Amino acid sequence: MTMNFVITATGKDKPGLIAEITDAIASANVNIVDIEAFSIRGLFAIFMIVDCRTAAIPIENLKDQLASIGNKIGLELTMEPYIAGRRKAEKKLALLTTIGKDSPGIVAKISQFLSEKKANIERIRMVTSGELNVMEISTDLSDISSNFEAFRSGLEDTCSEAGQDVVVQTEDVFQRPKRLMVFDVDSTLIEVEVIDELAKAAGVSKKVKEITRKAMNGEIDFKQALRERARLLKGLKVEVLEVIAENLEITPGAEELINTLKALGFKTALVSGGFEYFVGKIKEKLGIDYAYANKLVIREGKLTGEVEEPIIDDKRKGEIIRQLARKENLLLEEIVAVGDGANDRFMLQSSGLGIALNPKDILKKVADGVITKENLTGILYCLGAPEKRLKEIFSKRSEKETT
Repeated sequence: MTMNFVITATGKDKPGLIAEITDAIASANVNIVDIEAFSIRGLFAIFMIVDCRTAAIPIENLKDQLASIGNKIGLELTMEPYIAGRRKAEKKLALLTTIGKDSPGIVAKISQFLSEKKANIERIRMVTSGELNVMEISTDLSDISSNFEAFRSGLEDTCSEAGQDVVVQTEDVFQRPKRLMVFDVDSTLIEVEVIDELAKAAGVSKKVKEITRKAMNGEIDFKQALRERARLLKGLKVEVLEVIAENLEITPGAEELINTLKALGFKTALVSGGFEYFVGKIKEKLGIDYAYANKLVIREGKLTGEVEEPIIDDKRKGEIIRQLARKENLLLEEIVAVGDGANDRFMLQSSGLGIALNPKDILKKVADGVITKENLTGILYCLGAPEKRLKEIFSKRSEKETT
């Protein structure tokens, strides 16, 4: 006969419930070997595994006592022999964070995908609900039926069908606090590609857009593309650059995201394949700590069509991440990078957590998560920041917006 039992209790939450149950167990000289309890929306649940080998009273008497206590304190309480389910000595844990608008069937779709891929859900909880719904799913991937990249890609597709973004963090990443957030700029922190705006002003929009498209999709070398586009801008006056810089629109939610990061003690950085003339102004406007970008050569108030060396391309972006880690005395696992195009891939790969924002397909393959722009502030829930602190920040910000 087994001497291990599982005790479960559910009901309405109130102070003293755990004390009542565990006092009876202790009085019977029964040892608790595992326990988990939680409260959700005013409801209470507890699970305990107990070892009854040293019990001072018969098991049936303890069951009766617990049932009586349950009736007294308003809990449905049971005690049954413990039969082990799935247990693994070594697990390959990942934290899945889903972000999006609420709708019926989200949990069903995601859990069905995980089941099909033999990924075991260890724990699932709703972090926040309302206008933005965020859910955390702790999952063991040690038995998945595909490689990790294929699993992540399939999960992103499934979540997209359910109207959700998803970020996947492996155990070595989600257990490490984040301290630095690095952003690409064009089509990430701002709504446009600045070089396309310059091209419009120079009357070479069609040519530049085609080169930009190929570069962002990884079809041509970024350095080559940048030089070709810069040559097309030769003769453009600085006054035109100033007008464009003053009218750049920050991506909705980006300013709120950065202000919140700063309130949480994060350092922030911009690492752009765009141009310092514009990135510097964004750095100043948003209060960013570091900014790296390419420099257009200007002589006698006009662009010469040249770009100063060395050019910041995809590889250089990855190098800058490592440089920032050294400068701030950080591990790479403590850095988060956000980008949208092919030239961001080494930046995302070099960081502990790489997030692709409305990305090109080539970036999806290396990113830990894909976020749509409307869910930009939801990135905060992937950073391990205290939930209470996030709610306080969002609450204060909401109060300011209504006054």
